[in-house]
Amino acid sequence: MQLNIRKEGDFEFIDEGNGEILLLLHGLFGALSNWAEVVNYFSKTHRVIIPMLPIYNMPLREAGLNGLVRFVEKFVNFKKINQITILGNSLGGHIGLIYTLKNTEKVKRLVLTGSSGLFEDSMGGSYPKRGNYEYIKERVAYTFYDPHVATKALVDEIFEVMNSISKCLCIVAVAKSAQRHNMANDLIHIKIPTLLVWGLNDTITPPLVAHEFDALLPMPELKFIDRCCHAPMMEHPHIFNQYLSEFLEKYKI
Repeated sequence: MQLNIRKEGDFEFIDEGNGEILLLLHGLFGALSNWAEVVNYFSKTHRVIIPMLPIYNMPLREAGLNGLVRFVEKFVNFKKINQITILGNSLGGHIGLIYTLKNTEKVKRLVLTGSSGLFEDSMGGSYPKRGNYEYIKERVAYTFYDPHVATKALVDEIFEVMNSISKCLCIVAVAKSAQRHNMANDLIHIKIPTLLVWGLNDTITPPLVAHEFDALLPMPELKFIDRCCHAPMMEHPHIFNQYLSEFLEKYKI
């Protein structure tokens, strides 16, 4: 199944299937394609929506978590959707957490995988090395247990982004905003079922982070995947989809 990117108003997004709504949020260097296997599997039974977050082309003064949360709010209102289950990977999880706190009436379930919000170690924290393909290749591979998942197409895509000064400035601004925004004191207020799916070999948000989320959230369910790093839905989509299916069935809306 090829992902069909739609354009409406100021938004680009995936919108496939019918039924309960799964809203998927990608990470700092993520793309809509990161969720391809989730879309393929769940669009048969659910409505799966993925907005393209404007991480690389926001006005610099708005580049940060608050600007991205406002974007998601505008998108959700534009699509007139409710009773949402939010899935967020890495930065997308962080955005999902803040959105949920601000819009509790719209979000019924939350799924976090390799989420920032407590701690992360990523290449976005300092100015990235522009023009150095091997460095970018190494850092992309660093996010996967199996470096072969970091395909040439994926590395090329990120390399192109990193060669733009304006996009790099946005990346740094967003990454620093995420590092400053620790949510340890906020998680107690997220009183909805929350699935945590974590790679046991995550080098960006290590397993200790998952355990901390598990301890601080009121209704958590923690699942680990072995031989898996920062993007379980890409490295082990079958296991990820199984855990998600069980969670959705357990907490039917």
